[in-house]
Amino acid sequence: MIPIDDSPIVRDGKTLILAMDHGLEHGPTDFADVPEKLDPETVFETATHDAVTAMAVQKGIAEGYYPSYEDDVNLLAKLNGTSNMWMGEPDSSINWSVDYAAEVGADAIGFTVYSGSNHEVEMYEEFRKAQEKAREYDLPVVMWSYPRGQGLKNDTKPGTIAYASRIALELGADIAKVKYPGSPEAMQHACKAAGDMNVVMSGGSKTSDYEFLSTVEAAVNAGCTGLAVGRNVWQRDDPTRLLDALEKVIYEEETADAALED
Repeated sequence: MIPIDDSPIVRDGKTLILAMDHGLEHGPTDFADVPEKLDPETVFETATHDAVTAMAVQKGIAEGYYPSYEDDVNLLAKLNGTSNMWMGEPDSSINWSVDYAAEVGADAIGFTVYSGSNHEVEMYEEFRKAQEKAREYDLPVVMWSYPRGQGLKNDTKPGTIAYASRIALELGADIAKVKYPGSPEAMQHACKAAGDMNVVMSGGSKTSDYEFLSTVEAAVNAGCTGLAVGRNVWQRDDPTRLLDALEKVIYEEETADAALED
């Protein structure tokens, strides 16, 4: 872990990552209700909102679309990812190098680690190489810390999420992206387990405006320093309205009710 408050992906100590790696991880099905969002440019436009501190994408999307937005969007290069067609024990292919991500213009890198998978040892070693190379470029490292594997029955159990945030700290991440463990108390424990490292909540599947904002409010009050979200923003008809509300909840620490009233 290194100090990242001066990084472009941090605003007032907080982070809001807009993720669009779903085309690889989930496939076109995630765009079924919003077919216009299959065009990455539409989501890059959304990412120009002041609340968004970085946009997380895979290599091909970064190559093809980021150059048109480099003055308005901070790039988080998601280095690894696997298609939803993969049926084996959780694993994630490395799809581009830190060197190339830096060449493209990345402001940070992201890396998924499936602790508990039969591929855990290999993934830790891959993360080590990416993390140490990122240090050469002064790029913050965000770990998608997702315990998952045949021996893990509940990947959002409070103890599992606290372990996930701790693993990110122990392995050298600067931000841990973890799932919400079901209660503010459990989220607070997960944040404490991370020491001084930043923890952001994973946005997950789309829910109602109020349900989603209330969960974000609870996470921030519990110690989370932000959010990494995709579907709960760009699957909406009016993502700008939700980002306006998220800006109030995350950076101004308003309640969900107050943010929706404005």
